[in-house]
Amino acid sequence: MLAYMKRTTVKIPDALDGRLRHEAQRRGTTISQVTRDALEAHLGEGSRRRLAGAGEWRSGRGDVSARIEEILARELGGAR
Repeated sequence: MLAYMKRTTVKIPDALDGRLRHEAQRRGTTISQVTRDALEAHLGEGSRRRLAGAGEWRSGRGDVSARIEEILARELGGAR
């Protein structure tokens, strides 16, 4: 664990708060740790989102490199 951590406030709906608290209790850990784990799983190392299935399968298509911008836009929902 890092020696220094930044405190951040996040507003979440009541239902999500309940699920978060339940998960922390189930794991026997803190809400903060469950939140850190979830953020790390979503954002990954270095805050770079991984594309689903990247590098795991062959598409069978020869035009992937020509269509990369279209593919990335679809995968990332237009966000970069």
